[in-house]
Amino acid sequence: MKVLVIGSGGREHALAWKVAESRAVETVFVAPGNPGTAREQNVKNITIAEDDFESLAAFAEGEGVELTIVGPEAPLVAGIRDFFDARNLKCFGPSKAAAQLEGSKAFTKAFMARHDIPTAGWAEFTDADEAEQHIRSGAARQHNEPGVPIVVKADGLAAGKGVVLAEDADSAVAAARDMLSGSSFGDAGRRIVVEEFLRGEEASFICLCDGKTALPLASSQDHKARDDGDRGPNTGGMGAYSPAPVITNAVHDRIMAEVIRPTLAGMAAEGAPYQGFLYAGLMVLPDGGVRVVEFNCRMGDPEAEPLLMRLCSDLPQLCLRALDGTLHEASVEWDPRAALCVALVAGGYPLAYDRGDPISGLEEEPSAGEREGLAPRKGEPSAGEHEGLAPRKKELANTRIFHAGTAEADGQIVTAGGRVLYAVGVGDDVREAQRRAYERAATVRFRAMAYRKDIGFRAIDRANA
Repeated sequence: MKVLVIGSGGREHALAWKVAESRAVETVFVAPGNPGTAREQNVKNITIAEDDFESLAAFAEGEGVELTIVGPEAPLVAGIRDFFDARNLKCFGPSKAAAQLEGSKAFTKAFMARHDIPTAGWAEFTDADEAEQHIRSGAARQHNEPGVPIVVKADGLAAGKGVVLAEDADSAVAAARDMLSGSSFGDAGRRIVVEEFLRGEEASFICLCDGKTALPLASSQDHKARDDGDRGPNTGGMGAYSPAPVITNAVHDRIMAEVIRPTLAGMAAEGAPYQGFLYAGLMVLPDGGVRVVEFNCRMGDPEAEPLLMRLCSDLPQLCLRALDGTLHEASVEWDPRAALCVALVAGGYPLAYDRGDPISGLEEEPSAGEREGLAPRKGEPSAGEHEGLAPRKKELANTRIFHAGTAEADGQIVTAGGRVLYAVGVGDDVREAQRRAYERAATVRFRAMAYRKDIGFRAIDRANA
């Protein structure tokens, strides 16, 4: 079959690469894609923007595309699934109504309150004076001591950057006024949510959903802060790894029982059954309790890169099962090893940064011995579980580069975004995966390239404890 992947970032590069491994897939089209997707086997870029629904649907109809997978959140929140459904085109992703879980933080907070899903205390505002009064009254702090951070969030989409952890009331008020004025995030910040600060360890929990059943993927954890030690400004993500040791079996069961199943049941009850990737950004509390920090209506980025490096099952078949409502009959197979990715970013990110700088080292291979074969799988899928279609490649390379913000100019690949590339490594544990990812990162060069040096430190600290 032919598959269309919509988007142009690192997540979409990883999705296209993984989908192309399926024996059921003849060609993967990526709209608009990037120079990395253009160089993958059986993958073709098409010059259609991700928000041009009419042209995308016409292309899918004309090419006989049997499955479209939407990578980024913006087209989902804008209703691409509904647009494709109206033309009887299979599109993996939630409807516009269901995508509100990411499109509006105020909607999501109210939804969680209606369905008893655990989250931080909160209040929403459109008036800056009212927000300031709330913040200065101490109500935003809930059970925290004075001076503990206050969380201020833009209600709408802000590319993963619409969150400020303010260290004191003055900083929180400044962030609230900045957002509500429209100067920071435009219309996305015209409504804000002010939350209590939660102490614990964040983790990402992503599921495939068919409206009734949620099939959890492997656990993962990302690093949002720009600088080592989880310091500095918030970003779209500086790296991630899988699995996340903080998600123990007991925590996993709590997440499914307290968060995922109630969310699916609640969305169905409200007339917006959820199909697609459901991402729960969670805070795991010291006592093992969980609180929802955010929901996303798509696969995480940078979580997708290590997750898809570990995935052994046939991804397009799983997506089709979700659309057919038969996920209860499926399971997912994983490489038992760990994977870790590091974002290579343009100097200045997430604030002002340059574009157009040449990139070298993309074709270099890791040192000898760094491309061992796939570790033995713990068990093969049962007969017919994935329609007998295993991934085409039986070996998983130990390192890989995924393009995120790149372009091609005069035959040279150049920087074209804040997060430029992801270097991914796979190893027997997080420490080995980390070493391999950083060795691969060291082969790439562009002017003012920057990256965190400690991705995965929480998992390594746990292993050393």
